[in-house]
Amino acid sequence: MLKVFNTMTRQKETFEPITPGMVNMYVCGPTVYNYIHIGNARSAIAFDTIRRYFEYRGYQVKYVSNFTDVDDKMINEAHKEGITVPQLGDKFIKAYKEDTAALNIQPATANPRATNFIPEIISFIETLITKGYAYPVAGDVYYRAHKFADYGKLSHQNIAELEEGASQHTNDEETARKEDPIDFALWKGAKPGEISWPSPWGAGRPGWHIECSVMSTHYLGDTFDIHGGGEDLAFPHHENEIAQSEAETGKPFVHYWLHNGFVTVGDENQKMSKSLGNFVTVHDLIQKVNPQTLRFFMATTQYRRPIQYTQTNMDTAARNLERLQTAYDNMGYRLKDAEDGNDPKTEQETRQLVADYIDAMDDDFNVQNGISKVYDLARLGNVYAERPVVFKGTVEFMRQTLVELLGVFGVKLTAATALDDDHIEALIQERVQARQDRNFQRSDEIREQLKNQGIILEDTPQGTRWRKVN
Repeated sequence: MLKVFNTMTRQKETFEPITPGMVNMYVCGPTVYNYIHIGNARSAIAFDTIRRYFEYRGYQVKYVSNFTDVDDKMINEAHKEGITVPQLGDKFIKAYKEDTAALNIQPATANPRATNFIPEIISFIETLITKGYAYPVAGDVYYRAHKFADYGKLSHQNIAELEEGASQHTNDEETARKEDPIDFALWKGAKPGEISWPSPWGAGRPGWHIECSVMSTHYLGDTFDIHGGGEDLAFPHHENEIAQSEAETGKPFVHYWLHNGFVTVGDENQKMSKSLGNFVTVHDLIQKVNPQTLRFFMATTQYRRPIQYTQTNMDTAARNLERLQTAYDNMGYRLKDAEDGNDPKTEQETRQLVADYIDAMDDDFNVQNGISKVYDLARLGNVYAERPVVFKGTVEFMRQTLVELLGVFGVKLTAATALDDDHIEALIQERVQARQDRNFQRSDEIREQLKNQGIILEDTPQGTRWRKVN
């Protein structure tokens, strides 16, 4: 029975989709003014892993993740680069898709861009004005937060405390135009030289929060199963989405709210920032490290927990991933001399590990406990591969199971290069002869030569096997 931690109720709840067998998910995507950083990647990987687990469990998943392609950052960066805001958006949406593909993040069912929904946004705002939840002033439109009775229910904040905090900024020009300091912008009147669209309130552009309300309900309906994003989005972004959406539709907006934890950088657990010089973009990072290692590192930390990005932790992830690849290769090596048939006892042990894996992952996607069962399966495979006699059906079953379980984490195991590579095989045979002749110097030279080519030799009772490493 799959359970998820719902931020709204602050407890784990049994997941019951609105439509049996289907999951409708919306995950807040990036503002596309720059390359994504590892914090963005953490959210994308976490929810891609959750999506993959739903699919592994047999659900059909409709997964929508947006691009915010107009806001102050977009406008400022486009001005710096001497290009238009849409051109800037095109540039970094392309980069986002390339970087996330390298991390084996599945393409979303839909990636809506806010600027493609201007008419729908305007219509949504008009409905809120008609219902008395919004008001225009000086070219802007604001939402009356106090009118929404449950404002603050997601972030569990008291509206009086929110008002007191906001009132400290009453000198701000925008705040002075509001009826209440906690009211938030649905539409922003255009400043000179800014990108804008015509509206009943004058030229302008949408506020950040309204975009997600419009795009999510467009694709997933007035009420859908899961809304996800970083924990920093719970307030005010997701809180405001709820207020807007439920006021407009009169229906519950989302059944389950899921939020992923932060990424810190370095041994000091520093928050990532350009001023501290620890800002890490995925675009730069994957030029230096194997993208699969980064994926594995982030996917194997439970989504609600913080992640500490350090070289030590990345090295550990690389070693653990290599262990799994080695187990896969070890089993594959034995296929060449495996006998036809099956080993029922070993296959039952494998099925029990799968059941344990599902129990772990059903508990709010507890990937740490889940990956421990994958390590157990790898150990079982290594032990089986050392037996004098192995059965082909069992070896293939264990290898396929390992591939499927790791596939949930977005990790791909690669098939070992076939042992018909003349150059490598000839060197291996020469080394075997050198060992028989007690010419250990030549034997060591060949091992080192192959190691420099990324080939690791392993001497086993069944002969010398080899594998490639990254």
